[in-house]
Amino acid sequence: MKTLTVALPGREYSILIERGLLAQAGERVRAVLPRARKLAVVTDRNVEPLYSGPVLDSLGASGFEVRLFPVPAGEESKNPSQLAALWEGFMDFGLTRTDGVAALGGGVVGDLAGFAAATILRGVAFIQIPTTLLAQVDSSVGGKVAVDLAHGKNLAGAFYQPKLVLMDPCVLDTLPLPVFMDGMAEVVKYGCIWDRDFFDFLAARPSREALMADIEHILYTCCDIKRQVVAEDELDTGLRMILNFGHTLGHAYELAGHYAQWSHGQAVAAGMCAAAKLGVALGGTPVDLPAQIETVLSALGLPTQISCAKEDYAAAVGLDKKGAGTEITLILLDQMGRAVPCQMAKSALLEQLNALPGR
Repeated sequence: MKTLTVALPGREYSILIERGLLAQAGERVRAVLPRARKLAVVTDRNVEPLYSGPVLDSLGASGFEVRLFPVPAGEESKNPSQLAALWEGFMDFGLTRTDGVAALGGGVVGDLAGFAAATILRGVAFIQIPTTLLAQVDSSVGGKVAVDLAHGKNLAGAFYQPKLVLMDPCVLDTLPLPVFMDGMAEVVKYGCIWDRDFFDFLAARPSREALMADIEHILYTCCDIKRQVVAEDELDTGLRMILNFGHTLGHAYELAGHYAQWSHGQAVAAGMCAAAKLGVALGGTPVDLPAQIETVLSALGLPTQISCAKEDYAAAVGLDKKGAGTEITLILLDQMGRAVPCQMAKSALLEQLNALPGR
């Protein structure tokens, strides 16, 4: 088993990575929640028939009274109405302050269940059991939980750290190829912003089979990077902003596709390519770097360019949570493996974006 600790004083938690870990969920959760009687398990209807059985059996064997709360699969479930339905369901279940909520699923389930856990009874224990690559390397670690509003994604949320993160690489075997590669956008991001050697490692493994052969190392490396960043800047006011590389522009592409045409990973992939080109235009990014990123992403079947209207860029930049007043912090690369924040006027950023070829 590979183990990492997110070292937040008073809120430390472990990330466990091991094949077959779902069958150990009960004993692992019991170790961090010794007083809990009940555990509400939130999942989606795609994951439910695949993995809820072994998880519920394991939790039950460890003495938990468990109730499953399945929600429809997809981003549309991450809304205030579904959040309120979970609150009422938790109360019907008789959840108390010493009990907990577990998220069994991808990023949507983790965000929704986490925000429900953060707000019911002013906060109960939260366990992450991510079942997608994107959730395992990104959204399950760091404590960002949220729901979407009509104005945009993740606009109502909180920072609420889990008590434990359980990652079983075996669950990735059932992911459709596009969903697996969706998560690879975030994996490549870690190489771009933090670790040149890791980027080169990924470049040498341009297939799912090659990546899965080293998946424990990949998960460990991504989570290790993120936990270091989160431990230094939990509330996303400094270093943690570098995790936003590709996301400001990626959110514009998601918006341009009405959150249906482009997945989050596809949008982030194109966003990283655009951010690299923007960095070159601004004089801070080496001219050969965009081609390096495009080569790796293309080999993984991810888009390197998405057309975007001025209006969608403007809307996404206006809603970006890295913005303050008339300025925004854009994350650029000054070399492969090192990200730097670039503060600029939103109007200046929009001018540069609208000048990009193929926008």
